[in-house]
Amino acid sequence: MDTLTLVILSSLLSVIIGIPLGILMSKSEKIEMIIKPILDVMQTMPGFVYLIPAVAFFGIGMVPGVFASVIFALPPTVRLTNLGIRQVDNELKEASDSFGGTFWQKLYHLEMPLAKGSIFAGINQTIMLSLSMVVISSMIGAPGLGQGVLAAVQRSEVGSGFVYGLGIVILAIIMDRFAQRLNQTSTVKPAVSVKKTKRHKQMITGLVTAGVVLILSLGLMSSTRSNKGPITLSYINLDTELASTNVIAQVLRNEGFEVNTIALDIPVMWEAVANGEADAMVGAWPATNKTQYDMFSGQMDKLGANLEKSAQTGLVVPAYMEDVESIEDLSDQANQEIKGVEPGSGTSDVTNETIAAYSNLSDWEQVNSSTAAMIAELDQAIKQEEPIVVSIFAPHWIFSRYDLTMLEDPKGTMGEPENIETMARQGLKEDEPEAYQILKNFQWETDDIQSVMLAIENGAEPEEAAQDWIEKNPEKVEKWTE
Repeated sequence: MDTLTLVILSSLLSVIIGIPLGILMSKSEKIEMIIKPILDVMQTMPGFVYLIPAVAFFGIGMVPGVFASVIFALPPTVRLTNLGIRQVDNELKEASDSFGGTFWQKLYHLEMPLAKGSIFAGINQTIMLSLSMVVISSMIGAPGLGQGVLAAVQRSEVGSGFVYGLGIVILAIIMDRFAQRLNQTSTVKPAVSVKKTKRHKQMITGLVTAGVVLILSLGLMSSTRSNKGPITLSYINLDTELASTNVIAQVLRNEGFEVNTIALDIPVMWEAVANGEADAMVGAWPATNKTQYDMFSGQMDKLGANLEKSAQTGLVVPAYMEDVESIEDLSDQANQEIKGVEPGSGTSDVTNETIAAYSNLSDWEQVNSSTAAMIAELDQAIKQEEPIVVSIFAPHWIFSRYDLTMLEDPKGTMGEPENIETMARQGLKEDEPEAYQILKNFQWETDDIQSVMLAIENGAEPEEAAQDWIEKNPEKVEKWTE
């Protein structure tokens, strides 16, 4: 439903803006000269770029998702409306003028009907482009199927990604057929038309009635919910944050709070808490995310470490590479490549600094991809007992599944062991003191988080893995909630 709402809203806004712009372009050469370069930029600019102003102006959630989608999906409607009207035969236009037709009569009764096919082709493309923005918009908290696709990509879950992707495909087919149906010329006889008109009125009445009943039902449901919350927890789709966020969210739910979790990109996650659009996060890495920590931590409440001196970024090799125990032992192994994670992340940055700091790594390079892709390569290398060097953070479930060695770092360029901290928006203590205290008390060990991470990796749903850990560790949970 969230995906459908996002697509319908962005498509409607694109059509409402796009068709008048296309008409203006078709009537004025100067306006066309001005608007065409703007449309060129809008169509060639990568979709990710539109997330920057969307977050800056509207924060996170559905609204910035619609904003970014409208900008990305608008050009086809404008271009094809302009093209369709310009292709109307000039002789027909002259005939309209000779019979005294006004500008608006000519537009509505001649040009628009004849350009209908071209206009609807633009609308159809706009709908498809809006759907293509669903996954990209999920990076700034837009709800829907895109969140599932993004999580599947980041966690290398082929089956889950295919299911969510198939859902988007089915939605695209339905909306495409609907748009084509609207474009079909009616050939219904008048007598049948009267009957259908009555039937349509009955259908509309029924839909309105059903809508009112649904709204009232939702209102009654919401009125029966607990007055605690809602609490919104932001996180990034990494294994550590997925585990810790779901555990503390489940604890809060068990205490009667309504809790929402929202997956975001790293900078957006920090900004969301700093701006008060999210209430808290439990995945703050002060050293690894130093840029964001320095920028936003002064605008939040620091609730302390939930994992003390256990978070470490380092270069890791399989244990069967027995001749490599330190970064200084690396020479020509693994094709002189370090398999890295997402470019621009803290882990990626310190890896580049390490390559520059060690003379024996002068011919080495970091090959960036994603955490999921890097783990897939590690898995393949271990199965074939091939040498491989990866850049990864701990705690992580791979240390429970594989026999790995984190290389010694004599120069300390990969950073010292650091805390993973809990951060809350300013004002949460006054608004929800009980939830604030639970978040402040939240603290566990490396074995705890890795057990939840491993359970999720083995196929358990994050909520199920979290609840299972809670049931097995009542003493620790009791300390958080006391």
